[in-house]
Amino acid sequence: MSQSADAFPAAHPEAPSETRVASRKPDGVFSTVLVTLLIALIVRTLAFQPFTIPSSSMEPGLVTGDYIIVSKFPYGWSRASAPLNPPLFNGRLFSRSAARGDVVVFRHPARPKETLVKRVIGLPGDQVQVRHGAVFINGRAIRQTPLGKVRDHDEPERIVQQVRETQAEGATYLTYDRGGRGPGDDTSVHVVPPGFYFMMGDNRDNSLDSRWLQPEGVGLLPEENIVGRVEIVLASWRPGASLFKPWTWLALQPDRFLKRVR
Repeated sequence: MSQSADAFPAAHPEAPSETRVASRKPDGVFSTVLVTLLIALIVRTLAFQPFTIPSSSMEPGLVTGDYIIVSKFPYGWSRASAPLNPPLFNGRLFSRSAARGDVVVFRHPARPKETLVKRVIGLPGDQVQVRHGAVFINGRAIRQTPLGKVRDHDEPERIVQQVRETQAEGATYLTYDRGGRGPGDDTSVHVVPPGFYFMMGDNRDNSLDSRWLQPEGVGLLPEENIVGRVEIVLASWRPGASLFKPWTWLALQPDRFLKRVR
């Protein structure tokens, strides 16, 4: 005996589901963008700021194409710490002194829109002099250890002497010496007044720094011109790479990625 089709329950297809999309008002989008930009500005002003190294004056520690991160915390904050160097106030808030051997980014005293990177050599009260390429602080030479000749990183056709310098306080780093008697190998005695620093590039024969007066060189650096301390090389591209040249984006220097700066 066959069972009637009426004995089976009727099939009821499920109602189609709905995916609702809430439209965002233009003022909501604007607020989100504004808050994001404000947070980025605060971080850039108070915490960390990236810079790109465009020249060879800090070889071999920093080379052309390095993408560095600068910390704003170590020395407090000044108008130089903020983007565009706004005329907010003079001096530094929560000021702390730099240490000999620190690598810092700063604004050029004569051209504040121009940012440079050098190493702190002389502190307030120091007497700094260079004799035959050796740096003397308060009459005592920074210890130099020659490490042999190497190829210049940015100019491989040039052979340079690599030297390790060791400060009395323990800071140690590498420098380049091109040999011979360069114009910066012998200087008069520079007395560093309160609130100033004496700066030098590690590539000693290829750096315009405190050995030269402004506007050609840096002269003595006012502490309020310091942007911050260089902490790390985040990434690095070979010279010639550009954001506007996509074929150069992979011209990386991977051995320099995540490299601490000393």
